[in-house]
Amino acid sequence: MKIPPVKILFPPEDRQLILRLIDEALTTGQLTLGKNGAELERLFAAYVGTRYAIAVNSGTSALEIALRALEVQGKEVIVPTNTFFATAAAVVHAGGRVKFVECDPTTFAIDPASLKRAITPETAGVIIVHIGGTVSHRLPEILALCRERGIFLLEDAAHAHGSSLNGRKAGTFGIAAAFSFYPTKVMTSGEGGILVTDDERIYQEALIYRDQGKASFLTNEHTRMGYNWRMSELHAILGASQLRRLDEYIAERRKIAAIYHEALAHVQGIKPLISPEGSYSNYYKYIALLEPGIDRKEFKGIIREKHEVSLSGEVYDLPLHLQPIFSIGYKAGDFPKAEEICQRHVCLPIYPYMTREETSHVIQSIEQTLKSARARSETV
Repeated sequence: MKIPPVKILFPPEDRQLILRLIDEALTTGQLTLGKNGAELERLFAAYVGTRYAIAVNSGTSALEIALRALEVQGKEVIVPTNTFFATAAAVVHAGGRVKFVECDPTTFAIDPASLKRAITPETAGVIIVHIGGTVSHRLPEILALCRERGIFLLEDAAHAHGSSLNGRKAGTFGIAAAFSFYPTKVMTSGEGGILVTDDERIYQEALIYRDQGKASFLTNEHTRMGYNWRMSELHAILGASQLRRLDEYIAERRKIAAIYHEALAHVQGIKPLISPEGSYSNYYKYIALLEPGIDRKEFKGIIREKHEVSLSGEVYDLPLHLQPIFSIGYKAGDFPKAEEICQRHVCLPIYPYMTREETSHVIQSIEQTLKSARARSETV
């Protein structure tokens, strides 16, 4: 039985509506900044619970637009070292300076103590990342610290569509939030992203920045150093279709996660990352930590070759302070917690309507692979 790391799902009835709407867009010639993009924005803002949503061509663009609107040029922005390249790259492209901080191993998010030590008079703001779809239970503490120091909190919610903390949706804690609609995410528009905010000034700036810095769609007057960050109508049609299924898809993912939780609690050599109380995860990733001494590369290779189970990419396998592009001024050992979890964790297959047979095969494959690994280590 072959198990892929993810599956992208567009049910037949959804495809029929998508094709009809695409045909309509092709017939009218309205292929960008039209009614479908506006509908996606309206639906997403209502779903998250923000006043505004601005559809763009990627989650990375959403981050950079927010940072430009927040005027970070020449200023310092604090970023967790355990995140994707785009989180830090957006700061650099917006003209800011990146400063990395340690992560909390219980959530993979920013460690508040490390953050507190890192804030200086040069700090303009902080980006918190909801890794794997988990909103950290320490987010209120981080938000309070930012308010106390007079700096912004921006959410990188690329993983966190529909996730929440104590009933409050991801995307509503900071001054703005960026979501990704990349194909592997819990919902997708093919390529795309969206910026949400309650701040009218950020909203108005974002409308300008995403369309080449033009004051309005109907003018050729450029007032900002913008870029082509627009989302096409065709991508918006896909996104709106997926958004209508989002709660259904999350419920399915949580069912699979519950099966993994129960089964892996009795498996020696691996420990699931359990969301803290009050944190409702969409399980974009199902994260588990291998025991120290287990070679992750070998584990992934065996489970793929012998059992045909493919594990998805980590979150993440190399912290940003050790990435060549960001490593100047940093060295191995600077953030030991992040370095350890980056080396030890794996992400198990999870997708909507994964069958009981598929999950059982994954669990049995993990058990057999870990048992073999222990047997080899005992004979060495």
